[in-house]
Amino acid sequence: MGIDPGIQDYRERISALDLGILEALNRRVDLVKRLKDLKEARGLAFHDPAQEERLMAALVEANQGPLSDEGLREIFGLILTWAKRDAAGL
Repeated sequence: MGIDPGIQDYRERISALDLGILEALNRRVDLVKRLKDLKEARGLAFHDPAQEERLMAALVEANQGPLSDEGLREIFGLILTWAKRDAAGL
């Protein structure tokens, strides 16, 4: 018995989105690294907690669900943490 075509369709659509998310995350890390290098060249601190809060507030404002604001904050908190670590080569 094969996989239900409706289930397979959803799985394929989800997999395509996952690949898009992965591509976007890697582009984001690359941009964060470039920003880090620029800020260091100008003698500025890399980490900017106020900017992160502005970003999070803007994302919460733009969020129309079904992802909860709590889920958004948790996911983007992880994205910010890992983007900074990877950009710093840690």
